[in-house]
Amino acid sequence: MTLPIPLIQALQVATIAIGAPLVSGVISRVEARLQGRRGPRILQPYYDLAKLVRKEALAPEGASWVFLAAPLVACAAYLTVPLLIPVLTTYGLPLGYMGDILGGGFILSLASFVVAVAALETGSPYAQMGASRAKTFAAITEPVVLFVVFTVALLTGTDLPYVLAATVRSSAGQLVRPAHLLAAAALFMVILYETGRIPVETHTGTNEFGMIEEARPFEHSGPYFALLKWGSWMKQLILYTILVNVFVAPWGLAATARPADVGLAIVTLLAKAAGIGIVVAVIDNSFAKLRLFKITEFVAGAFLLAVLGVFTLYLGGG
Repeated sequence: MTLPIPLIQALQVATIAIGAPLVSGVISRVEARLQGRRGPRILQPYYDLAKLVRKEALAPEGASWVFLAAPLVACAAYLTVPLLIPVLTTYGLPLGYMGDILGGGFILSLASFVVAVAALETGSPYAQMGASRAKTFAAITEPVVLFVVFTVALLTGTDLPYVLAATVRSSAGQLVRPAHLLAAAALFMVILYETGRIPVETHTGTNEFGMIEEARPFEHSGPYFALLKWGSWMKQLILYTILVNVFVAPWGLAATARPADVGLAIVTLLAKAAGIGIVVAVIDNSFAKLRLFKITEFVAGAFLLAVLGVFTLYLGGG
């Protein structure tokens, strides 16, 4: 018995959507333990979403339809990316070739852009401050992502995610190439920034001096705020999936359409993502937070690693 291909594609999207709060709950629980606190339940994000959905949705006076449409567009963008990347299978699914990994990055940027526009619609100084900071630093991080993709594309001859993962799986030597390691390290540093960890001031607090991700949905409430929270968790799991299933550990994926293989791939993905999350939580709690203006230096370090990866490739170390 094999599962229909459209069902597997739907399962890829469902795994990201349903598993994202779970991974976030694991990270929050580990962080609390590292700080000597009991912490929330692992399933607490699901309860938070259910509570927010039942609340009333309000919009600031003077805000246009963009304010309410942005959470829907952002979630639609986040649910599109799992169709393009190897979430559960080693073989490419029919919709997996609609775009390459660069196209997936553009879709994630679209989600970030519409959320920033919605923040500007509110007229709130905190929300506008978060949107301004997010777009300012995005101008620095996006070239880093482009360089990472460029480096790996030079190694494999393509930037299709399924082909990239197949190249890394082909031999252990592919994984330990200096150029590949430098590109993966640069991507990991970008993920730390994009998910609100080091060097961001805080990813859960409300200190206006460090708010970026938390400031943009400041004026949203009810189901729309739930969509933004859910979308941020999906974005986190998508980035983790790209890191582990394309760059670092593209193993444990289903090679067939049998239910047992697909089910094992779901469990393996969530386990690997939780492992990455635990590493991120340890890093986040082991270093002092950097000041906001130091973010540019942190991202510049990631950019330098990506550039070194390209030079290493051309100098014979790739």
